[in-house]
Amino acid sequence: MTDTVYGPVTDWATDFDHGAPEYNNNIHKIWDDLKAAGCPIAHTERYGGVWLPLTHDLVKEIAYDPTHFSSLTPVVQQLKPSQVKELDPDALGAPIGPVPPISSDPPFHADARRILLPAFSPKQIDPLRSEVEEICNKLIDDMGDVDHIDAALQYTQHIPVLVVAQMVGLPLSDADRFRGWVDMVLGGIGAERNEERLAQFQAMDDYLTAHIQDHIDNPRDDLTTYLLNAELYGEKLSPRHVFGTILLLIIAGIDTTWSGIGSSLWHLASNPVDRRRLVENPAMIPQAVEEFLRAYAPVTMARMVTEDMEFHGVQMKREDRVLLPFPAANRDEKQFANPAEVVIDREENRHAAFGLGIHRCIGSNLARLEMNVAIEVFLKRFPDFELDLSEQVTWSTGQVRGPRNLPFKINARA
Repeated sequence: MTDTVYGPVTDWATDFDHGAPEYNNNIHKIWDDLKAAGCPIAHTERYGGVWLPLTHDLVKEIAYDPTHFSSLTPVVQQLKPSQVKELDPDALGAPIGPVPPISSDPPFHADARRILLPAFSPKQIDPLRSEVEEICNKLIDDMGDVDHIDAALQYTQHIPVLVVAQMVGLPLSDADRFRGWVDMVLGGIGAERNEERLAQFQAMDDYLTAHIQDHIDNPRDDLTTYLLNAELYGEKLSPRHVFGTILLLIIAGIDTTWSGIGSSLWHLASNPVDRRRLVENPAMIPQAVEEFLRAYAPVTMARMVTEDMEFHGVQMKREDRVLLPFPAANRDEKQFANPAEVVIDREENRHAAFGLGIHRCIGSNLARLEMNVAIEVFLKRFPDFELDLSEQVTWSTGQVRGPRNLPFKINARA
């Protein structure tokens, strides 16, 4: 896809399109040019009206203000929530939202989030290290003795899919299906809403509905059964709530992490000095991961304006959406020294890769573990690799940014 249904962008300050491939391919230059031109908040009429703040202070202010900025629409789609409700009267509105708790507002949000906290605590996540190591090593074993690989298609995109599928009790054999959902939900926001696309969404809904029903009929020891048994305000969670949370875990838990791993490996393939430092001193990997998260934070969330209002000199309308580009906040020179430079041993690194405010990523422990293990295993097995410049690296479209293919030359293996 080259352009979205809205056509080519005419001006990134007044007509930006975060769903256009050009955006993620040139994201840092676009942000730098906007800020250099004195534009701290960009705007577009596309997608029903969207704002794009670019400084850490603005992003933080919005993230900490659920009264004026609802979390009902964490992903900006072509339809506004009121339009979705007209098409689907059963759609969960505020304060629950379609994918709780990330789409939920206070006070409901805190109670819905509390249900998930035990499942993603260090006590539950740390024992998964050996399982993730096994997944990573098997993926590399399956590559065979070759000198050229696609590290995205053959490695990064599989790791979180297999981990999350096992956690929620989905068959690992359907991993390709789940990766397709990620591209459909997050990467296709600017695609035409035709019958084929609507049928794909319906097939996803049918699959997950059947998955939940199967767990009702045949309980097992996994996260889906855990959610079905959980209670909120003295009652079991509604089927729509369980459905939305499972969908959230699949979509958010997969693309964000594979994008983070992929961007990290892209950096190491492009920067041999950093790669050699980590190969020679693997103990540095956790610190490097934090810098990769800062410099290449994959996630941009969104909020919905709850009422007509003025915000720092711009007039926002009710149901306008506001993107929260945490990656842009991480490149704010007021927050970080030399923010455009990747410093793998950066000492002070209070980045916003996992978000700010009440919706800070609940799966951060799992994401960190997957990233650390994936990078550690890759460097151990392939201590010398570089980009294959005969092929082009492509980046995802939409609110999660990461490489969709990573052509590498393998120069040494262990």
